[in-house]
Amino acid sequence: MGKLQEFDITFTNNKVVYSPGESICGAVKIRTSNPLPFKAIKVYCQGSCGISNKINDSSWMLEEQYFNSTLSVADKGTLVAGEHSFPFQFVIPVAAPTSFEGPFGRINYRVRAAIDTPRFSKDYKAQRPFYLLNLLNLNEVPDIEHPSYAVTTKKFNYLLVKTGTLMLKARSDLRGYIPGQVIKLATEIHNKSGKDTGCVLASLIQKVTYKTKRPMYDLRTIAEVEGAGVKAGKHAEWREQIIVPPLPQSALAGCSLIDIDYFIQVSLKSPDAVVTLPICIGNIALNLSPSRTMPSSPVHCGATVTAGVTPSAPPAEEELDERLCAGAVASEEIPTKSHSQQDPSGQPVTMSPSAFSHAPGAALPPSHRQPDATAPLFCVSTGATIPFFTEGNVTPIPTSCSLILPPEYSSWDYPHEPPPTYEESCSSANSSFNSRQ
Repeated sequence: MGKLQEFDITFTNNKVVYSPGESICGAVKIRTSNPLPFKAIKVYCQGSCGISNKINDSSWMLEEQYFNSTLSVADKGTLVAGEHSFPFQFVIPVAAPTSFEGPFGRINYRVRAAIDTPRFSKDYKAQRPFYLLNLLNLNEVPDIEHPSYAVTTKKFNYLLVKTGTLMLKARSDLRGYIPGQVIKLATEIHNKSGKDTGCVLASLIQKVTYKTKRPMYDLRTIAEVEGAGVKAGKHAEWREQIIVPPLPQSALAGCSLIDIDYFIQVSLKSPDAVVTLPICIGNIALNLSPSRTMPSSPVHCGATVTAGVTPSAPPAEEELDERLCAGAVASEEIPTKSHSQQDPSGQPVTMSPSAFSHAPGAALPPSHRQPDATAPLFCVSTGATIPFFTEGNVTPIPTSCSLILPPEYSSWDYPHEPPPTYEESCSSANSSFNSRQ
């Protein structure tokens, strides 16, 4: 660097994760071997979002800026040989969204420093990123404590001339979770036909929408559980659990270019039948009343629900449900064939406790807790590629979570039927979700 031996930016206490409204403090460190004349030394604090319709393209099609503050820490003069430190402080706007990084766009924050030298001399620049976490409190999301429920029926033909009817019901115990909590999933299948069904599959899926002129949808399977099929003429139940791994929060408050949605998709092969359960991923867990009990089994015929109301399904499905219930046989348990969050021996995969943000109600397995620690390690996911950065007195390094499947996902301009968002599922009068249990 010639005269300049060191030009770096440091944050106070090596902090790298901040919250909206918080002050970000630090210093610009400069070390020179010879006198260095300058016109000005400036520090910039910037936050912005950019999206594109090309994967991993930094030439953004659309951009929005959240803040761009400038601080002049030194006016025209000369830096004598030796070490120099210039402190700075910025206040992060309260409306700034959480950091995010995906294949078609990102929300990033950084502090830049520049030494503006006289004419014909080389200017010097340095920068350091930081990460923002705008907490999503699930207690502020309407009806989030109620179960999410969906049902569909399928009439199909087999053996050329025969017909059958199948009903697929699925329910999650809540509509909102934080990383580390367990999604309790209950599925019920009525096979009113003479043909065995294919396997049943439950997936936790992330959908990221990049709002370009032609919106891009990036879908990724986060976790996946497979169960056996249902024999001809049988009524079967399947109970499974999915641990919510470290994930970016649902939505991105303050960002108008990127949306994040999550849903549980339960599907059956042969015949093909699918239901989706929109869920919300947040940072602060629900404060559930101790007296409130969550049903642990699938919805049975004749059961009533008082927990909440969601839009009704078409009347034809309701009538068919009653006819199936009238002739229901004893229920069987569907065995689980595979689980992406378990190793081949059937044991849960190992992970670090730092994989989860601290929040009331976080449910870590006992073997992963740190009872002696004064406080849990804090981490934040910066996007769909699932990098995590721990906060402490060391340089942040990417880590990984084995609860997440390998990064195999598909992206296309327009899915045939994009899954509904949580808000759409609650507000649409024509929704396919049925609150009758």
